[in-house]
Amino acid sequence: MMPFTLLIMILIAFPVSSNGGKWGYNGPNGEHHWPKHFPYCGGAFQSPVNFQPELLRYDPNLFAIQLQNYNLSSREQLTLSNNGHSVQLSLPSYMQLTGLPHRYSAAQLHFHWGTQNVQAGSEHTVNGKQFAAEMHVVHFNSGKYPNISMAVDKSDGLAVLGVFIEVGEFNPAFEKFFKYVNGIKYRDQKVQVPAFNIRELLPSRLDEYYRYDGSLTTPPCFPSVLWTVFRQPVTISLRQYLALATALYSSHAQEVAPMPMLGNYRKPQLMDNRVVLVSFQDGDFTWMSWGSLISIVMASGLGLLLFIAFCWCLLRKRSEADQEKFGADGFHPSERQEKISRV
Repeated sequence: MMPFTLLIMILIAFPVSSNGGKWGYNGPNGEHHWPKHFPYCGGAFQSPVNFQPELLRYDPNLFAIQLQNYNLSSREQLTLSNNGHSVQLSLPSYMQLTGLPHRYSAAQLHFHWGTQNVQAGSEHTVNGKQFAAEMHVVHFNSGKYPNISMAVDKSDGLAVLGVFIEVGEFNPAFEKFFKYVNGIKYRDQKVQVPAFNIRELLPSRLDEYYRYDGSLTTPPCFPSVLWTVFRQPVTISLRQYLALATALYSSHAQEVAPMPMLGNYRKPQLMDNRVVLVSFQDGDFTWMSWGSLISIVMASGLGLLLFIAFCWCLLRKRSEADQEKFGADGFHPSERQEKISRV
């Protein structure tokens, strides 16, 4: 009988396919069918989510993310692989996150992206905005669990760094392993690549991020992730983006009909009364939605109109009172004053 640890590793070395039920992002195995084989995918506290302004709460106790041993030696080798759902780069466990409730050790990083024609493939969104792609750097709670296979289904088991990716300037850090993508075009193919400074893949601002409790974004969707999604995106060139969106396949090399690896992202999930903590305060209008901004402007305009109407009514009543006095004694108020002064 297969050992439990080995079984878990096969099922959830994420995002890795499971023998317990095939899954994908479209068609009969698409995300709407995941709960049939993976019950947690239909449960609570799922990821990704849409970071809506009304769900965000500033927390002054959220400090900059602290990284340890992210600058790897080029003498070390990392495994770059195609697992049938994404490009995955293995990471050594001595890479760690500190400053969190537990010590978390790195396991791997992987990507989610759109299509060749639609550069919108991030899993998390910001007020409905979807970025071209998203990178997840996966860590497990090494303070409590010996490996990721033992941590992955625990409520405090994982911590993932999410990085938004936009198409823009060429990124030399990503090119250090993107240039090997042609060696992993098909499912289960692997190549060895020289290690490098993983910190260079992250945005410059590690002190601005969204933080919430969520889940794996792929089956089996365990609600075991402490999410940290950086506010600041990084950029890659269009050529680098197309290396993901056009050069990879979800199928094995020997299959007659290759299946392109496209749109490998899960749609935003329900918040389930969760609150997203943020480490930043925003002083510009981007902090609020356009709907909120329009409502504020309209309410202010309405308030101004009411004030003007009140003042007009007050002046009109005063004018009517003066007219009544004039009609009573035949004198205009100013004339009456002049007559009194002559007496």
